[in-house]
Amino acid sequence: MSTSYAPTLRHARRFAEGVDTPGDGARHTPWGYHGRMHGYEGHKDDLLKRLRRAEGQVRGIARMVDDDQYCIDILTQVSAVTKALENVALSLLDDHLSHCVAEAAAQGGPVAEEKLKEANQAIARLVRS
Repeated sequence: MSTSYAPTLRHARRFAEGVDTPGDGARHTPWGYHGRMHGYEGHKDDLLKRLRRAEGQVRGIARMVDDDQYCIDILTQVSAVTKALENVALSLLDDHLSHCVAEAAAQGGPVAEEKLKEANQAIARLVRS
């Protein structure tokens, strides 16, 4: 069963205004779906590998609890997986700042302000966690 996509008037207007036209190396369709490259695109496989490793660590911690392992041993593993996830978060933040925020800053205006606000909020969440 095939479904068709009917662009809305808003999409047609954005296309007519040149908002949804190719540029800056972005991959997208002319009707507003933006599949822009993310800053982590260059090392996505490395990030996924780290996340899978952390996922395995978490499953191991669950087994340790299920097997009634010593508390300190479990806490040591929790600390290790927390550190691994912090490293992933810092890598993503670095990519976001050097790619997404830098690109928005070059454009200036409200786009830059929004990206800086978003980055500040992300940093605040990381610091609180």
